[in-house]
Amino acid sequence: MDVAAPDVTYRLIPSQFPPIGLFETVASADDLEAVMELSRWTNDRLVTERIARLPKADWVFGRPNASIVMAAFLHAPPMGARFSGPDLGAWYAAARIETGIAEVGHHLRREAFARGKAEGQRTFRVYQARIEGAYRDVRPEDRPDCFTDDYGPSQALGEGLRAAARDGLVFPSLRHRDGLCLCAFRPRKILDVVQAEHFSITVRTDMRQVVVERLSAG
Repeated sequence: MDVAAPDVTYRLIPSQFPPIGLFETVASADDLEAVMELSRWTNDRLVTERIARLPKADWVFGRPNASIVMAAFLHAPPMGARFSGPDLGAWYAAARIETGIAEVGHHLRREAFARGKAEGQRTFRVYQARIEGAYRDVRPEDRPDCFTDDYGPSQALGEGLRAAARDGLVFPSLRHRDGLCLCAFRPRKILDVVQAEHFSITVRTDMRQVVVERLSAG
């Protein structure tokens, strides 16, 4: 079943990755390719390969925070994410800020554990966005294989939907009760992106508590 995206979504990005502002400065896809080459973005082989996989009709440029949107697709995790593989990223967001905090807190805890640290801390900035389109509603009771630590089945589902030119998926959070998450495959449908708060998030590997400090408004 397809559903609309939540009215407002929230995406948290580590503040160690500052916005670059490249995609806001051009007015056409041809200009964008030239600017990317001049700015050496395309020196990164993975970025070059990923933008080639993204249809030009979906490229976002010439509007506020376009670079934030495009970066989500051009800088994918090495192993991919739940519903997207490593070859091309996606825009993951949550319907509530509390859900977004719970999700990044979980991954921060896993990172600290993998590094042998008792604690993990990072500063995040929040982006609010309005998402257009129709999204496949995926639930654990229908696809339990998509909600485990093995991302193989869920990535296969997501990439199959992307290949069919679908807009993405919505799915329940595994980290926040009653929370809802979104995975969007079409940059052009991620609209009205604005920066909101900054948060410092701290977790420990021996407990599930997430300590959140609001640092500033956007």
